[in-house]
Amino acid sequence: MKISADRVRDYLSAVEREGSALPADRRQELLADLAEHIEVTRAERPDAPIGEILTELGDPRTIAATALAEAGSGVAGAATRSGDDAPAGRGKVHPSVPLLMLTLSLPFMMVFPDLPGPAIGVLFRIAGAVLLCTSVHWTTVQKTTGVLVTAVLPSAVITAWNLSGAPAGTPSLVANLVTLAVLTGASVLLWRVRRA
Repeated sequence: MKISADRVRDYLSAVEREGSALPADRRQELLADLAEHIEVTRAERPDAPIGEILTELGDPRTIAATALAEAGSGVAGAATRSGDDAPAGRGKVHPSVPLLMLTLSLPFMMVFPDLPGPAIGVLFRIAGAVLLCTSVHWTTVQKTTGVLVTAVLPSAVITAWNLSGAPAGTPSLVANLVTLAVLTGASVLLWRVRRA
């Protein structure tokens, strides 16, 4: 019994995760409907394996995509119209785009220290932060932490370094390389915890 309860909980968690773009009340209603359907089916067919019941319900991504389409959400449009089982709301911007923009903003400024290098680097950082914040691939906490570590912290360090009047050269190169290592580490971590 415990194993089947774990499988049901995992299944409902997957639907909740895939349906994160749904309004909270609609998402909870969907989960309640699915849980009720599972209970009724188990009562009607007590000998049926839980895996068979969950398979009959369908893939969590497909269920979430259908719910998004029914809710009239624009994010589900592409996945629903194409007819494939691609996750809803995932097609607009690949999750690597904001991470690359945030990570590559600093090397761009380092390689091209004269204008327009710094301006383009700052635009990369801002655009990357906006894309990260609007992505459905991370939770709110992950987005906030990501923006703080990859955009706000490096900007504050660079501004403080420039305002301190410290000389250019080896110390600034070391500071830039340490900042680049932090950016890369944060981006790798965000990549690993992203929603597929």
